[in-house]
Amino acid sequence: MSSPLLLEIEESLAIITLNNPARANVLDLPMAMAFAHAVGEIAANPKVRALLITANGKQFCAGGDITAMQDPTRSLHAVLEELIAPIHTAIAVLRESSFPIVSAVNGAVGGGGIGMALCADLVLAAESMKLRGGYSAIGLTPDAGGSWFVTQRAGAARAKEIYLTNRAISAAECLQLGLVDAVHPDAELAEAAKKLAVHLSRGPSLAQGRIKMLIREASHNTIEQHLEMEKSFMLASGESADGQEGVRAFTEKRAPKFL
Repeated sequence: MSSPLLLEIEESLAIITLNNPARANVLDLPMAMAFAHAVGEIAANPKVRALLITANGKQFCAGGDITAMQDPTRSLHAVLEELIAPIHTAIAVLRESSFPIVSAVNGAVGGGGIGMALCADLVLAAESMKLRGGYSAIGLTPDAGGSWFVTQRAGAARAKEIYLTNRAISAAECLQLGLVDAVHPDAELAEAAKKLAVHLSRGPSLAQGRIKMLIREASHNTIEQHLEMEKSFMLASGESADGQEGVRAFTEKRAPKFL
């Protein structure tokens, strides 16, 4: 039996590939555990400077394993708790990560797959991509951070519409709403996502992490707090080897070589 998820490390780029296309990369317990384990490995690897999340097959992720939720030997509460715990742990780690994350959404995505796709800093989608909440259609509520990421990207009113109506939203509309950052022809998505992720993996890692933190904290800080945070980060970046190399490369009209 093949692994439900593949993890590769190519120099400074980590690649997570959901690998159960026969079941639409459904979020069953093996997939949830494999995802959490892979995220843990990546977070503990100091060589990783960017992450690409992608999937094999025609669908990115259909969401939770509804078949497992009908196990007559266990309560639905127990099944959901077991499934959610590793996914939520992994999503929390990724949100706090300092390295850039790119996702390549190669087709339909729903349920918990939404959180796995939108937890990325930059979300690229195939033209065939469709997003559907689906939870309330079966009497359940969002998990895997989906409601948080959708609200952050598209606003509260649109998040309610997405999760209450459960209508399928096309890639073009997702782009218009800000749920994804770019849409590519299906045959070009993998190459575009890999190119972007490799580019980010070669960037100034300390500065990238500070940028992520500044943006993450912007909604919590007062303007005075944020200005002070920007100042401290800028001064620290100016003292770094990457900062000095970046300025030097700019004045010398060459590409920088970050550590």
